[in-house]
Amino acid sequence: MAKNKASTTANIGFEEKLFTMADKLRNNMDASEYKHVVLGLIFLKYISDSFMALHDELTKDKKNGSDPEDQDEYIAKNVFWVSEKARWSYIQKKAKEPSIGKIIDDALDLIEKENPKLKGVLNKTYARPDLDKTKLGELVDLVGTIGLGDKENRSKDILGRVYEYFLTKFASAEGKLGGQFYTPSSVVRLIVEMLAPTKNQSVYDPACGSGGFFVQSEKFLEHHAGRIGDIAVYGQESNPTTWRLCMMNLAIRGIEANLGKEPADSFLKDQHAHDKFDLIMANPPFNMKEWGQPSLQNDKRWEYGTPPANNANYAWVQHFIHHLKPNGMAGFVLANGSMSSNTSGEGEIRKKIVDADLVDCMIALPGQLFYSTQIPVCIWFLTRNKEIPRFRNRKGQTLFIDARKMGTLVDRVHRELTEDDLKKITDTYHAWRGDKDSKVKYEDLNGFCKSVELPEIVQRGYVLTPGRFVGAEDIEDDGEDFEEKMQGLTAKLKEQVSQSDKLTKEIFKNLKVLGYE
Repeated sequence: MAKNKASTTANIGFEEKLFTMADKLRNNMDASEYKHVVLGLIFLKYISDSFMALHDELTKDKKNGSDPEDQDEYIAKNVFWVSEKARWSYIQKKAKEPSIGKIIDDALDLIEKENPKLKGVLNKTYARPDLDKTKLGELVDLVGTIGLGDKENRSKDILGRVYEYFLTKFASAEGKLGGQFYTPSSVVRLIVEMLAPTKNQSVYDPACGSGGFFVQSEKFLEHHAGRIGDIAVYGQESNPTTWRLCMMNLAIRGIEANLGKEPADSFLKDQHAHDKFDLIMANPPFNMKEWGQPSLQNDKRWEYGTPPANNANYAWVQHFIHHLKPNGMAGFVLANGSMSSNTSGEGEIRKKIVDADLVDCMIALPGQLFYSTQIPVCIWFLTRNKEIPRFRNRKGQTLFIDARKMGTLVDRVHRELTEDDLKKITDTYHAWRGDKDSKVKYEDLNGFCKSVELPEIVQRGYVLTPGRFVGAEDIEDDGEDFEEKMQGLTAKLKEQVSQSDKLTKEIFKNLKVLGYE
């Protein structure tokens, strides 16, 4: 049964209100512009709600010495301090005033001054003359009806999801159907939990979007007795709006990150060109065309072959490999075609990567996981060294997992990997990899997983599709004799065909009565 909309991560619960917001501004500006307007308000409401939740707690605890106006109380709990004139209650009171644009700009300016890491990031253009202040006031009223800072919404990467909503809803209006898709939270969790970041490791995402992998990595560490700041975060993002969104997303969670000096393309202007990382996690744009190959023909990153000009998949794969430390590991999402394509030299590049024994695990995912595309996808896990002492020596081996039958529909079109699915996949990988704290014994399971030696991959033409290796699922014998079963099924088929003929005749009969022959 589908879950309640508001309780899933596939839906954020207030899509209709977001659409109403967009409608309010639709006649006055382009889709690409009102996205900025709405996102800024959502950010203000989010940090104000989070602030007020702690403010209320501290007010109730005044008798024990708590001070709700003491900025240090908020810093200690990793909650943004919000000055009185930047709080949503103040802004909402002024919503009907002609100066509401300036009031919002001033609020954003106050937040930047009190949180230097956001300097120059927030979009302070609400006072501009062409933004209708009556409609802006109505928009403020509408955002005021959405609870953003409660516990449930804080856990959903809500800024990222709102951005995704606009990206999806207005992609065609903006002419940006470029294959950039927000990574569903269950896929982010799967990659993070498979790689299992530990204290003092560096994590890098060269197509970081709104920073979902960083947020989840910090959550993973906190859940495993670590704390925010235990890992070093590095990222890059080419889209200026998304880059700013990531800065906001990380700042409100107290995560320090190096996202480069500015938004920039990881291929053409690699802002971490000389850095190597322990872990790389990414969901790069799928099948990206015109990614700049002609000007990068002799780039040192193409160790296994120059990627084709019309598809960036193997440019991303080699970018990841180039940036891995000698014991580094990478987990990333790609379109299924990357596992078997032999066009434009991709098969030759994949062959060299497989021969170099870099492929640790391949996972085929179920469909309908993404909010804005039905493209079937897989996850690659690469490692520079399969002989790291803290794991089992798995030199020359690759694990294949076919998870296509996993996941649960949370509405008509969205599927999510459940807690049990995530546990089964990660337990399988960690048991196979030989993690010291793994409590599961690894075994091949028909239809789900298989540990494969390199010669078998070579024999199968270097195709990395898990379904080719794991075989068919074992089917439990129902005890019925085969001949009897076939006779029964044949009789049932005849009956259904007969019913179909009768219904067809009936339909034509009724059409004739209506004058159609």
